Amino acid sequence: MTRFEQLNTYFQTNRNRHLDELRQFLAIESISALSEHQSDMTKAAEWLVESMKAVGLENVSIDPTDGYPVVYGDWMHAEGRPTILVYGHYDVQPVDPVELWETPPFEATIRDNKLYARGASDDKGQVFMHLKAVEAMMEQFGELPVNVKFMLEGEEEIGSPSLEAYIESNKEKLASDIILISDTGMAGPGKPAICYGLRGLAGIQIDVRGPKGDLHSGIYGGGVQNPLHALAHILASFRDKEGTIQIDGFYDDVRPLTDEERQALAGLPFDEAALKDELGVDTLFGEAGYTYMERVSARPTLEVNGMTGGFTGEGIKTVLPAEASAKVTCRLVPDQDPEVIIERLKAHIERETLPGVDVRITEFDKGQPFITPFDHPAIQAASDSYERVYDVPTAYTRGGGSIPIVAAFDQILQVPVVLMGFGLDSENFHAPNEHFHLENFDAGLRVITTYYDELAPLSKEQLKK
Repeated sequence: MTRFEQLNTYFQTNRNRHLDELRQFLAIESISALSEHQSDMTKAAEWLVESMKAVGLENVSIDPTDGYPVVYGDWMHAEGRPTILVYGHYDVQPVDPVELWETPPFEATIRDNKLYARGASDDKGQVFMHLKAVEAMMEQFGELPVNVKFMLEGEEEIGSPSLEAYIESNKEKLASDIILISDTGMAGPGKPAICYGLRGLAGIQIDVRGPKGDLHSGIYGGGVQNPLHALAHILASFRDKEGTIQIDGFYDDVRPLTDEERQALAGLPFDEAALKDELGVDTLFGEAGYTYMERVSARPTLEVNGMTGGFTGEGIKTVLPAEASAKVTCRLVPDQDPEVIIERLKAHIERETLPGVDVRITEFDKGQPFITPFDHPAIQAASDSYERVYDVPTAYTRGGGSIPIVAAFDQILQVPVVLMGFGLDSENFHAPNEHFHLENFDAGLRVITTYYDELAPLSKEQLKK
């Protein structure tokens, strides 16, 4: 019996036990955004400590940060072999609106071979798979083919505010040859994908202030600047009617897509008619000269996320409002810098501010974009591991979203980051009825253990960035 067959038998034999243990993890209401769940955050960290020890990891610890702690563990006995740093998070999103859940969000339920619970896909289910991969290899072979370190945080869902400082302070402890993250998705059912890039983020709030209080529009309208109109003017100036961003210098540092990247994105499954039907729109929209897949993953954006101001209740109130505000975020691509983009946004807003109002800009989330060449040996080994289990070619994608800490890993630890995810876009993470397709749970365990074996013969020189 080959190693692959031996591990496959182990996972089949222990599947029910594994799912029962995962249910215990999912039952912990570790919502980092809500202070009333602080004790649950501690409970989740302690659960991971016991689980790490149970699968054979050593030097297990709960490391304090300025926020919620990092749970660390390692196994470092594969002399001369690569070291993998596995990153994940044990915090989850809030569950509101809870009335839309078909079953309680913290009582994991299986329906149609899908596991329903908050955190099932993002990210407890995927973290759990890495622990069970270690367990299987330790149980079957008494050792791992590579060295592993686990670093599991509790603040990813609130932007990882404490993690960058933790990484800076623990560079030696976290030293590794690659970083492995399972917090992304596949290209579709049965279609594995490696995400080799993520967009960065720059967010601001624009507050426009006019008169000292709301005014009667019949008395003052036409004679005093309306903050809502002034705000609308600024927002309308951001893009032309085709969606091209009009901020001076916004595109200056954008790294162009290579021919190979465009080919890879063109090869992803995409049904425009089905997407329009799913979204309830009659046409798609975006920057001219780029496909939909390129626009949503590899091109920068500027989006207005919300606007407030004036009277919004039932009926009408003839008011000239005193103030208006909007929240704006930009998704950024290599080699854009969020600090530079925000400064260019500020300069544009200043130029477009109409007389009669004052404008204040507040900076919010910032994150660097990230990219790893998809011909890197660590990426190719991941691709081979997917293909052995799923028996189809692996797709290469760039994620449209942002995981700011990935860029921090890249910049501080300076080793390749491999995003090996097993979720599907349809799994409602961050929404009611989050779930995880158990066929990907089963296959993912086999992919992870295969990846360890694929990495084992690679030298540290081969794995350098």
